[in-house]
Amino acid sequence: MSDGFDPDFLGIPLPLPSPAVQTIRLDYPRFSVLLDPERRFAAVTGVVIDGATLLDLPRSGEWRLDPRAPAAAQAGPEIYSRNDLDRGHLVRRRDPGWGSPDDARDATAATFFYTNAAPQAADFNQSKELWLGLEDHVLAYAESTDQRLAVFTAPVLGPDDPPYRGIRVPLRFWKIAAWRSASGLAAAGFVLDQTSLVDTAQGLRVPPLGAFRTFQVPIDDIAAEAGVDVGPLAGADVLARPGVRPVGVRELHDAGDIVL
Repeated sequence: MSDGFDPDFLGIPLPLPSPAVQTIRLDYPRFSVLLDPERRFAAVTGVVIDGATLLDLPRSGEWRLDPRAPAAAQAGPEIYSRNDLDRGHLVRRRDPGWGSPDDARDATAATFFYTNAAPQAADFNQSKELWLGLEDHVLAYAESTDQRLAVFTAPVLGPDDPPYRGIRVPLRFWKIAAWRSASGLAAAGFVLDQTSLVDTAQGLRVPPLGAFRTFQVPIDDIAAEAGVDVGPLAGADVLARPGVRPVGVRELHDAGDIVL
């Protein structure tokens, strides 16, 4: 479909994180998905964002299966019907929407493949305070500084994720944003936990908003939990910089808590 994630986009070699499991690589305009065919979700996604030419286009696109991968390897529309699960974009619709209007439209439309979706409790997928707010904060940073960013996002495909309609619903998601700073590569890692929002024992139950939590965490922790090789990202972690306190996991309550 396109050239996919560009490992040289930041001017510093930055490969896609590599999962421990076998995956199917699918390239789209400006982003790539490494699909775990057994779990039927992405084990890794990576997108490049040019803040200087980012466009704010009207929302458009229809969710569809990607014909390049077996239908049985994709969690399709049957997962999301008649329940409180959203088709949560992993690569956000706006992220690859930069450059010329035609190129931006093609790239944003490509984010609507089911290979780029994972079930997210509707409240946190739509919350402007935390997960969505975090993503908006990252994009606003790129736009206001004309920064180029690489962003990696995926569910943590844990062995204890609860079963539902032939899949297992991911309970945690991770995101790593990377950019070029004056001293070289810099990166920040985040985890969102929706464990308290998902109960599949009686079909699907989603309690009121407020049960999910977002954290900024050491990138090494993400690599260990998600089972991915993050390459140079761990060594570029802003939480490892001298003087950053507290060191380790930081629960986020608003954008002001984020360390960049």
